Amino acid sequence: MKILFGVQGTGNGHISRSRTLARALTARGIEVDYLFSGRPADGYFEMAEFGDYRTFPGITFVSHGGRISGWRTLKGLSPLRFWRDMRALDCRDYDLVISDFEPISAHAARRWGKPSLTISHQASFDWAIPRWGESGFNRQLMNHFAPVGQSLGLHWFHFGQPLLPPIIDPIPLAQDNQQILVYLPFELTEQIAALLSRFNQQRFVCFHPAIRTPSQWRNIQFEPQAREGFKQALAGCRGVITNAGFELASEALSLGKKLLVKPLVGQFEQLTNGKTLELMGLAQLMEALDANEVRNWLDSAACGAIRYPDVAGELADWLAAGAGEGIESLSRRLWARTLFPEEVCDRLSELTLSPALPRPWLSQLSAFD
Repeated sequence: MKILFGVQGTGNGHISRSRTLARALTARGIEVDYLFSGRPADGYFEMAEFGDYRTFPGITFVSHGGRISGWRTLKGLSPLRFWRDMRALDCRDYDLVISDFEPISAHAARRWGKPSLTISHQASFDWAIPRWGESGFNRQLMNHFAPVGQSLGLHWFHFGQPLLPPIIDPIPLAQDNQQILVYLPFELTEQIAALLSRFNQQRFVCFHPAIRTPSQWRNIQFEPQAREGFKQALAGCRGVITNAGFELASEALSLGKKLLVKPLVGQFEQLTNGKTLELMGLAQLMEALDANEVRNWLDSAACGAIRYPDVAGELADWLAAGAGEGIESLSRRLWARTLFPEEVCDRLSELTLSPALPRPWLSQLSAFD
């Protein structure tokens, strides 16, 4: 089997998830070519797992000061370049095209008539899951941005739908470093510094794409983006303050770290993520950089670690076997091996009583037996 794997490059979460899956696919001898779009070619780092990968400008949303900027997004669009890149992408030698919400590979697969699927958090919105702030435009965007033949949606809970748990790179816990990890890539560093410096008794380590060299300012250690350094900080931190992306929250929850999330304004997916985490008792939500919210969160306790199965390994086995097992069966197997903290179990039990969840699977999950 030969696979073309397209990855959305606008966020490190897509790349992190795909990196974990890439190792699992390689271990099973599956031949994969990787394609990334959504950021400049020199903006990628620590990409050894992807071999001789290709990059394209693609389509991306541009943010400024913690919110989506419509003007900057429109200014950066180049539909003619996108069309040319898609037409030039030759898929004839591939048996399958996988897209992690990457549009060039998805549209090229459709053009060549190749089987295609998505493995992404965005695919969970194909199903009836809780959501906030969604508009008709958002729905159309999700449906047409990266269209594929089959959707494998990833989420923190199944919500009665055939979703899969998160793909997580296992990170061993480290000794307490007495720090709070901060990753707010859509916020301005000046605003982050102004907020965190108020809590001079607490040490923070802040990773940010605008930082080029490490520096210390008052109680804040600023670091450039680096996957290994970030993982070390995450493994030993006391909690995480971040935007409401999917992958970092998943990693933090698997380590039992408490979460404070601030959704990117104007991005319904992040608003939904933040509200969902709050609904499940997994995180505290703040809608703006608010010192009172931070103060309350610093005094709070973590909910405990979630034990997710090796989803990357299971998916690699599933693909190697020809993807013959139905998605509902695969979903049931993986959720049966997912263990939630007791407090979260109680909240999820309440969710299954909601009329919006017509097919609760709670009784079939070992975590709730």
